[in-house]
Amino acid sequence: MAQGLLPFKYEEEKQATGMTALAGLPVYLDLARKMGLSTSIQKHLTVREGSQGWTDSQIVMALLLLNLAGGDCVEDIKVLEADDGFCEILKKAELHGLKRTERRARLRRWRKERKRAVPSPSAIFRYLEAFHDAEQEKAREKGTAFIPEPNEYLRGFGLINADMAGFANRQSAQETATLDMDATLSATNKAEALYCYDGYKSYQPLNTWWAEHGIILHTEFRDGNVPAGYEQLRVLKEALGCLPEGVTTVRLRSDTAGYQHALLSYCARGENKRFGRIAFAIGCDVTQEFKKAVAEVEDTDWHPLYKTVNGKKEKTGSEWAEVCFVPNAIGHSKKGPAYRYVAKREALAEQLGMPGMELQPALPFQTLDMAGKRYKLFGIVTNMDWEGEQLIHWHHERCGKSEEAHAVMKEDLAGGKFPSGDFGKNAAWWWIMVLAHNLNAIMKRQALGETWISKRMKAIRFSFIKLPGRVVERARGLIIRLTKNHPSLDVLIAARGRIALMVPIPSG
Repeated sequence: MAQGLLPFKYEEEKQATGMTALAGLPVYLDLARKMGLSTSIQKHLTVREGSQGWTDSQIVMALLLLNLAGGDCVEDIKVLEADDGFCEILKKAELHGLKRTERRARLRRWRKERKRAVPSPSAIFRYLEAFHDAEQEKAREKGTAFIPEPNEYLRGFGLINADMAGFANRQSAQETATLDMDATLSATNKAEALYCYDGYKSYQPLNTWWAEHGIILHTEFRDGNVPAGYEQLRVLKEALGCLPEGVTTVRLRSDTAGYQHALLSYCARGENKRFGRIAFAIGCDVTQEFKKAVAEVEDTDWHPLYKTVNGKKEKTGSEWAEVCFVPNAIGHSKKGPAYRYVAKREALAEQLGMPGMELQPALPFQTLDMAGKRYKLFGIVTNMDWEGEQLIHWHHERCGKSEEAHAVMKEDLAGGKFPSGDFGKNAAWWWIMVLAHNLNAIMKRQALGETWISKRMKAIRFSFIKLPGRVVERARGLIIRLTKNHPSLDVLIAARGRIALMVPIPSG
């Protein structure tokens, strides 16, 4: 019987063929093995310690691989399980290098489902329950910002991620860490979620981005109603504790959420015992008192901002100036640190009002009228001595990179879709997505090369992960065969070669 209009039909293969639609995904298993990711998971997560069934490493790695393959919900694990060829590779990789007794013990944990390579959706849901603390939820007071204290299991993800950051820095040692702190809203339809400032239900994780490596150094999962700058100093201290040995200098960038006296003072006074003074450039509140100070800047003291196009400097239409400003809002005192303020202005095109309309709609940014013109106004507070133009361009780099990372996490990975109404389960889900993001970032920078760094997951999946192949067993090993003359074959082989040469984290 015909299945459709055109002369083809679908049938179930009568026998296991070893076919895979994910021929590039096993390279991530290579990288995970090199960095000791499974060992780190077993060390820092002890949810399933001493129990039968799936191990912490098996479950977390399955969800991490699911993210990379494009799955965004727990049920998508069934698609991964249906990939016969990849599952054969996964089972072989997991048992590789284990002693006979260890292999037998691992197989016994799989019980009657020992043929499975990945856990079932029900097993995953049961696992995620361990990360939710119902007692913490009871401590929430209506109408107030509240961050549930993570339980011992949830805290383990931060330690795993710190191990990944340490591995990244061993491959490309960086003495300076440029940290970008930024919160992002992730919309959800979960009934238990809270409304954000934009009027919809969401979660709002606060992320700390390590620019030199392109990874998320630290994340704190939060409800949507928690202000972006809430307890930002505490989060910064936690992020600094995640930086590996070898990092000696820290620079901080943030939007106006970081414009807090305690945060600025901590950085400027050098109160961190390890790093001392932390250089920063943070967006400042464009208050009436700041506007007044900007208005007093002489027109001759404004300098044009340039951008480089095809090797030539061109004016952007914006200008910058130093601003003599001593705000009361951040608790300035004679004994406190002195901060430097830089303003950026951009002339707005004149807009004619509609006939009969007295009022114009409010603009989504601060403006200031100067010398008969209206300007879009932006301010930065800093303790750095960089020239103003360099400082502004450096601060603006934060916006593009962190916003792109947020888009990747929510649109390309599973950070935009949550499995539960329980806060702790969703926090664990978010953390696993972060691990997947960072594994892919390390893959791009260290194994694939510079031309791949800017590629989004869509391009990575199309040309590197979702490749058709056949898995064949030969001499106690597996061979993954791609079609003849496939352009990605050389890329896969070269990436594996670079991974083999990477420097592992010392054991212990």
